[in-house]
Amino acid sequence: MLDRDIIQSRGFTNVVEDGRVTGFAFRLRNPNYRGTSASLLDGIDVIVDGEKVPDHVPLWTVQGRTLTLDELRASTDLRWQLDETVTITVPAPGGLTAGVHDVEVVVYLRRPYFPPAVSRSAFDARATRVIVPPGVDGPLRFGVSTYSYSADLYTSMTLEDVFADIADMGATGIEILGEGNVPGYPTPPTEWIDRWFALVAQYGLTPTNFGSWVDTAMWADRDLTAQEGAAQVAQDLRLAHRLGFTSIRPKFGVTSFDLDPHPIWRETVLRSLDLATELGVVICPEIHSPTPIKHPVTQGYLDLIEETGSPSFKLLIDTGIFQTAPVDDGHEGVSTEDGKRPAFLEPLAVPVADLAEILPHVHLIQTKFFEIDDQLNDLHVPWAPIVSTLRDAGWSGWLSSEYEGRREAYRGRDQVRRQLALLRTLLT
Repeated sequence: MLDRDIIQSRGFTNVVEDGRVTGFAFRLRNPNYRGTSASLLDGIDVIVDGEKVPDHVPLWTVQGRTLTLDELRASTDLRWQLDETVTITVPAPGGLTAGVHDVEVVVYLRRPYFPPAVSRSAFDARATRVIVPPGVDGPLRFGVSTYSYSADLYTSMTLEDVFADIADMGATGIEILGEGNVPGYPTPPTEWIDRWFALVAQYGLTPTNFGSWVDTAMWADRDLTAQEGAAQVAQDLRLAHRLGFTSIRPKFGVTSFDLDPHPIWRETVLRSLDLATELGVVICPEIHSPTPIKHPVTQGYLDLIEETGSPSFKLLIDTGIFQTAPVDDGHEGVSTEDGKRPAFLEPLAVPVADLAEILPHVHLIQTKFFEIDDQLNDLHVPWAPIVSTLRDAGWSGWLSSEYEGRREAYRGRDQVRRQLALLRTLLT
C-alpha cells in the first residue's frame, strides 16, 4: 500500500554509483485523483532543509525509465498511475547526511480539461524523512519487531508493507508476534505459510524471534498446570520452527508488579528443552522493566541456564530497562488504582555494566525505545554506552527494534528509521 502522504517514507535514500554517493532520491505518489500521461508532468520544486534545488536538476523515474523534465514532456508511452510511485533523483555529490531531513515538494501537473489560465496545477507536500546510513559487516545484526507497527498494521499497512519497510531501511531481520501476525493461529493455512516464505525470499529478511504467550490465568477459576504450559510452549516451538524462526519468547503470566513469572515457568521450560533442542529453537524469557538484571527473577533464569547447561535456554533483553526518563505515552488499557504511572513506564535506569556481566547468556536484544527527536537524540534510552558495551564484549546477535511510543498513524515506521540511523551512526 502507498502512504497517504505524497512524499513516501520508503525510498528516501542516498544514491550510490560505483561506490560513491552521487545524490539522493525519494518517491512520490500521484497527488491527482486519476492517472496521467507523463508528458503532462510539468516540473517539480524540491526544497530540502530549506535549500531549494535548481529546477533543471531533478530527474524523474517513471515506470522504470529515468528522464529529464524535457524528455518527460516529450514522452509518448509513459504514465503515472495512481497505484504507482515515481522516483525523484537529485544529483548531489555526497548526498545527504544520515538523520532526519525536512523535505518539501511542489509537483506541477498540466490538466487540459481546466481552463488554460489555471490548467497548470501545483500540488505541494512537506514531510520529515530519514536517511539511514548503510550497514557495515560485523557481529551486530539489525532487525525490526512487527510490534513497532502496532495500530498501522492491518489498518493502513499489510504484512508485506512491513517486510518492504524493514528491507528499505536496510535491516535484515523480522520479529513477529505469533498471536498478532499469524492468521488462523496456531494453525495457519498452507497458503499463508507459502506466502510467508515468498516474502522472506523477496525481501531478503531472516526470521529472528517469535513472540509467544503462556497465559497462566487462561481461565478465571484456575491456573494452567506445568503440563498445560509445556503444551503451549511446544505448540509455539513447532510453529516458530515451521516458519523459520530460531527463538521464541514465551511471555509467562506474572504474579506481581515486579513481573515475577507464574511458578509453573520453571517446570514448563524443563519439559520443553528437549523439543527446543531437537528443533534448533532457543527459548528466551524476556527481562523487561520493571525487572532489573540484578533481581531474583533474572537470577532464577540464570540459575536454570547453569543447571541445565542447555544451549536452548537463554535470555532476551528489552532495553527499556535502561530507560533514564519517564514515559507518558498512554498505553491503551493500562491503569492503576491510584492513577499513577505504571511501574514499567518509570525509568528503571539499570546500569549498563550489569548487561556486560550477563551477555554470554543473551540470545537477542529487543532495542525498545519510545521517542527519538529530529537530531537523533533518544529521549529515554542511553544508546552510546549500550552500543559500546556490546562492542567491547564482542557480543554477536540480533538487535530487534521495538518501538513502544505514541501510536499516531505512521509514527512507528518513522521512529524505527530514526533508531536505525542512530545506532548505525554510533557504530561508524
